[in-house]
Amino acid sequence: MAPCALDPVVYDDRDGQALENLSDDIDSINVIRADMIRGSDLLEKSAFDAEKDKTQFRQYEDACDRVKGFYREQHEKQTVAYNLKARNDFKFKTRAEMTIWEAMEKLNTLIDESDPDTSLSQIEHLLQTAEAMRRDGKPRFMQLTGLIHDLGKLLFFYGAEGQWDVVGDTFLVGCAFDKRIIYPDTFKGNPDYNHEIYGTKHGIYSPGCGMENVMLSWGHDEYLYHITKDQSTLPDEALAMIRYHSFYPWHTGGAYHEFMNEHDHAMLAAVKAFNPYDLYSKSDDVPTVEQLKPYYLELIDEYFPTRVIRW
Repeated sequence: MAPCALDPVVYDDRDGQALENLSDDIDSINVIRADMIRGSDLLEKSAFDAEKDKTQFRQYEDACDRVKGFYREQHEKQTVAYNLKARNDFKFKTRAEMTIWEAMEKLNTLIDESDPDTSLSQIEHLLQTAEAMRRDGKPRFMQLTGLIHDLGKLLFFYGAEGQWDVVGDTFLVGCAFDKRIIYPDTFKGNPDYNHEIYGTKHGIYSPGCGMENVMLSWGHDEYLYHITKDQSTLPDEALAMIRYHSFYPWHTGGAYHEFMNEHDHAMLAAVKAFNPYDLYSKSDDVPTVEQLKPYYLELIDEYFPTRVIRW
């Protein structure tokens, strides 16, 4: 990443609760979609959610009505041109400089207790996800990944164009939009839809090129992935969990497997092991932040040796 002059401006007029409510509605759809295929080998089983009553989450039909307009906007605006611009902006602009824990606290002030399923603060929800993994005996890197995986939502307050380039399921740009993406018909308004190259099956890619060499729609996953790739010692499995946790067409729908290489199959298994914690770790147990903070500060320092992160 090439740094430039620090620009700490935060878009204070952005509605953090609206973003998180939308993110919750998206999650509720993905909970139902995941439940439909549980029992197959598509999702890894997790001890913590074996007895959880998932029917208490918001109903799929209601969420669909609220979310479809968002996906139409996302699907029309996530073009190759926009994605190239977003990556260029990321490369040449440092938005803020904070430690990981400071970033968690910043997100907490911008999105405060807006989740109707839990009434937890952002820090409490992040700790809840990490603690579920810790109770299941998952590796330390995976616990940390659970803790930080949503910190890319800071992008909403650091110059994103809207909600559509922060949250939502991710997908490939630069090739035909796969029918396994949610609401595939809404891509018809995207300028790339019938493009002579981007609209073809393989587009600008080649079979077996590897997922590292494809361009996913820009959002909080891709943003945090590039930050952690450049500034942490997290292993490839953790980077995959961060980058692909919203890539439902791939890890749940079976799309884009023609672009995978051997390494990607191991990464797919890691993402499948991670995602149940992302979707189902919400519970009535409220983590005690100050009690858990020393453990996670040590964990953060283990994988982020520079401590202060360029955002």
